[in-house]
Amino acid sequence: MHPLFRGTNVIPVLSIEREADAVPLARALYEGGLAVLEVTFRTEAAVAAIEAVARDLPQVTVGAGTLLRAADVAAAVKAGAKFLVSPGTTPQLAGAALATDLPYLPGVATPSEVMAVRALGICVMKLFPAEAMGGVALLRALAPVFPGVEFCPTGGIDERLAEHYLALPNVPMVGGSWMAPRDAVASGDWGRIRRLAERAAAIGREEAA
Repeated sequence: MHPLFRGTNVIPVLSIEREADAVPLARALYEGGLAVLEVTFRTEAAVAAIEAVARDLPQVTVGAGTLLRAADVAAAVKAGAKFLVSPGTTPQLAGAALATDLPYLPGVATPSEVMAVRALGICVMKLFPAEAMGGVALLRALAPVFPGVEFCPTGGIDERLAEHYLALPNVPMVGGSWMAPRDAVASGDWGRIRRLAERAAAIGREEAA
């Protein structure tokens, strides 16, 4: 596990529609105990959101997700992303990501994909879409086959499911968006998001104890 993720059990996965929401959202999550955040490249505001958080909240570790091509990696690095995440991988994407020396979590969904990513020297991967691919049962089945490989499952995970994932020995952290509901972000209800973040951070602490 890269030192950047040490002590991190829950990573908010954020699709930010408005640049103006980025800093107050990240601040609310941080104040709730979630200091490592992923901003997905699913919106036009993504690059500006990463830039704003990296500039204004140096105490927050912001990464870039949903990277699909080498150009996305370059844009993420330029914006100030501290780690990189992709839903799957290609040789070109992996090559660009690994060349940055930033932590990279490539997405996998099958044993063959785990083997291909492991061959690149990567031992911490994103399982996506986790729930749709079999979730906890799949990860339990992969554990004895791939000793030393760890997963950050994302996709369909909520507060209740996070507890089950974090109880697995090959899952050091999970990703999800349940602590940043779309309606709360849209209305600027940062207090609600901070409270949800506190509950999410507590899941991690309880499982790690």
